[in-house]
Amino acid sequence: MNAMSLHLVVPGDPDTKTGGYIYNRRVASELEALGWEVAVSGLEGRFPEADELALRSARGCLSALEDGAVVVMDGLALSAVPEVIAEHTRRLHLIGLVHLPLCDEGGLDEDRRRLYRTREAAALFAAGRIVVTSDFTARRLAELEVTADVIRVAAPGTDAAPLAKGSGGPGMHLLCAATVTPRKRHDVLLRALAGLKHLDWALTCAGGFDPTCAWMRKVFELVEESGLEDRVAFTGAKQADELSAAYDAADLFVLASEYESFGMVFTEALARGLPIVATTGGAIPETIPEDAGILLPPGDAAAFGNALAGLTRDTERFASVKSGAVAARDKLESWATTGQVFDAHLREFLAQ
Repeated sequence: MNAMSLHLVVPGDPDTKTGGYIYNRRVASELEALGWEVAVSGLEGRFPEADELALRSARGCLSALEDGAVVVMDGLALSAVPEVIAEHTRRLHLIGLVHLPLCDEGGLDEDRRRLYRTREAAALFAAGRIVVTSDFTARRLAELEVTADVIRVAAPGTDAAPLAKGSGGPGMHLLCAATVTPRKRHDVLLRALAGLKHLDWALTCAGGFDPTCAWMRKVFELVEESGLEDRVAFTGAKQADELSAAYDAADLFVLASEYESFGMVFTEALARGLPIVATTGGAIPETIPEDAGILLPPGDAAAFGNALAGLTRDTERFASVKSGAVAARDKLESWATTGQVFDAHLREFLAQ
């Protein structure tokens, strides 16, 4: 076996346009630039609550690999099939890649949260080696009784980008780039904006959504009930060039997430010098410099609205956070650095 070969295993379509999948693809590309041969496999079936198809797909994928193969498995897949991981942990170099602990996903009842926590712990214990995307997630896994000694951090990088041109006024154009799920709390953002109809603003929500799911129906209903149909646009997932154009036309980046394990969209916004209004949920305060935005408690629509109103009215305050965001651009790490860090972790794990 080529010592520089690696198998990256993800649930579903590897080309999915969400943060975790984007991270996976960028790391794979950077590792290839460093000499690794990376083969990417997308598992069939349902995740994270694995159905029979998911179990068969995971078992077939891992069984087809020769002894000693290096396998990086996305945590969404890994944690769904702990019984399959246990079957191969002695013959494969298995490494779990955790973007977000499953039990920390939004919208879970307590029974499902406990189930996810138990199965994730079993899978991570079986894998024995773990890479996470932030120091916050490393600490969070340690709280969930994962041994800290087996956890390494490879934070996402950011592409250099020109400063956003902005909307050009006269109003404020807001951008929210996030898949529409309960954890992203679009409902909080909409409630905040519902009280600001007297101000001049427009919101673009760029991110994938399922129009048939209960949460999306709730969000659409909230737009209608609040009378925001002419102010708010849900565009769905955008191609890279379309998303870049959306950032370029924005004046302010907004996201009311309940929790983020890193938040790549924040560094993408900072790369364009966009100030941010977000929450203190999870790793967000460690991702956004204090002077580059305003962070509010998760779930507090009134506070979020007050912050947005303040930035819309107070040109000096807006200029201050804008300056902080522009200054933050020079401190952002590149994807090449992420690849080098990930490569070092792989080599350390293999040396062990």
